[in-house]
Amino acid sequence: MTPPNTTSTPLPHHDPHSNTQLQHRQHHHHHINSFPDEDGLPMAFNTLHYQWIVVIKENLELLFQNHPHVFVAADLLWYPNPNDDRERTAPDVMVVFGRPKGPRGSYKMWLEDHIPAHVVFEILSPGNTKAELDHKLDFYQRHGVEEYYLFEPEPERQALEIRLRQEGRLNALTPQQTIGFVSPRLGIRFQPDLKPMRILRPDGEPFVSFLELHQRVQAEHQRAQAEHQRAEAEHQRAEAEHQRAEAERQRAEAEHQRAENALKQLQEQAQLIEQLRSQLAAAQNKTQLNDPSS
Repeated sequence: MTPPNTTSTPLPHHDPHSNTQLQHRQHHHHHINSFPDEDGLPMAFNTLHYQWIVVIKENLELLFQNHPHVFVAADLLWYPNPNDDRERTAPDVMVVFGRPKGPRGSYKMWLEDHIPAHVVFEILSPGNTKAELDHKLDFYQRHGVEEYYLFEPEPERQALEIRLRQEGRLNALTPQQTIGFVSPRLGIRFQPDLKPMRILRPDGEPFVSFLELHQRVQAEHQRAQAEHQRAEAEHQRAEAEHQRAEAERQRAEAEHQRAENALKQLQEQAQLIEQLRSQLAAAQNKTQLNDPSS
């Protein structure tokens, strides 16, 4: 991708917050110290532009959710000079290290310990011009941006420009250097050779849209439900097996008791027979003693 400078043709870019729009804004906000939080212009100019802003901003929020002093914002007016409300721009996405999270109407550097945005993202939309890009680049170079990412999301023109601060200037990487590039500040990896471009978290998980995240959550919920149902079925099977074993134990116990009862009856009958036999023998002996002919 050709970087936007005075000797090459830039990626087409339409930036609603660029210098070419300042007269429009100043018509509504002309007081030098008013520092408006809004400019009356849309955040994005098409759905693809908006989608990429949201994906990058929200995934960065998620990435730094446990870092209270990493501030991430989208389409937030950035004022570097307390004496000039005309010097301003609004990156599509900006990341500031060393400043607390929290709502802001705009980012006024003199109220933020004079800490600039360290990383900025710009997502191209139809109608962007070289003058707008040059104005943005000049603003970022003068005010301390360390990493600048300029992305053309249209599939037929997809391209990523990366600039890093070196010796006081934001110098562009070659297109080959952008493939697999890892952000020094963010730790995220870029794969602009894939369509659509993929951005990976430090743990290797890709940045996802809200829809993709929702689908993942649903899939995980369904997987958990299926696992719960499997465990419940296994529990019911084990319970049925336990009941079967208990019934078998009770049957065996009843059979044992029946056998014991039968044995006891046999023993009682044997004793009775023995008693009858003894009584019969005694009666026979008595008869013989009383019979003189015997």
